[in-house]
Amino acid sequence: MKKVLVSLNSIDKVKSFVKDISQFDYDLDLISGRYVIDAKSLLGIFSLDLSRPIELSIHADDEQAAEVIEALKAYIAE
Repeated sequence: MKKVLVSLNSIDKVKSFVKDISQFDYDLDLISGRYVIDAKSLLGIFSLDLSRPIELSIHADDEQAAEVIEALKAYIAE
């Protein structure tokens, strides 16, 4: 399992994030405080506080996780 911070601070960014992440069959969760939601759920993401970076948890091996991170470079918070 790998974790990275993602920034989803606009509606368009959230919609494109869900579109991009839906291509993967792995379990992907977004964690914000005590809330854990499916990263492929558009409505779930909008229930989170999007004003700050959110932790993305990738439930896959290292090679698969690297593939996900590469595809989501535009959303990774530095």
